[in-house]
Amino acid sequence: MVLPIYVYGHDALRDDTERVSENSEALQSLIDDMIETMYNASGIGLAAPQVGRSERLFVVDLTPMADEMAKAGEPLPPQPMVCINPELVAESDATSDMEEGCLSIPDVREAVSRPERIRLRYRDRAFEKQEIEAGHMLARVLQHERDHLDGVLFTDYLSSFRKRLLRRPLRAMVRGTVTADYPLVTKDGERVPAQ
Repeated sequence: MVLPIYVYGHDALRDDTERVSENSEALQSLIDDMIETMYNASGIGLAAPQVGRSERLFVVDLTPMADEMAKAGEPLPPQPMVCINPELVAESDATSDMEEGCLSIPDVREAVSRPERIRLRYRDRAFEKQEIEAGHMLARVLQHERDHLDGVLFTDYLSSFRKRLLRRPLRAMVRGTVTADYPLVTKDGERVPAQ
């Protein structure tokens, strides 16, 4: 089932998340819905808070970037990836800037500086323990989605000058004046159908 995506300004994007204690039918159903929602929105990542849920869970699928990653010498693990209770256990000192966007902040893209390489420990869809070392785009997407589980948005990394430049579109989202080609939920809980 396609779920509506919560928009910038909604409390769900800043609320605390809770560790998932066990695998369950309900968890598997949520994972299915999140993957379907991500694909419906043409996204490459989606975290549980973005669909109004408090589980420490996100999904990613970088299949559209497989060729680019191969050229960069970064293998792409089987996709989609399901990361439950992810923990960032290491990150490189070297950083890089890259433009990021977010399904919860439609039509806004900005350059964000992040560590180039990370090591992430998590449980996969089968609730098995996994650890992955990632670089390039995969490292970036894993960091971006994991941030959502701590109530952090990519706009939080921007300078005050860049934030001022985004004031108008972000305020519009908070007011509920927002559209996308996927269903949304505004700050006030109003549902906005796909446009």
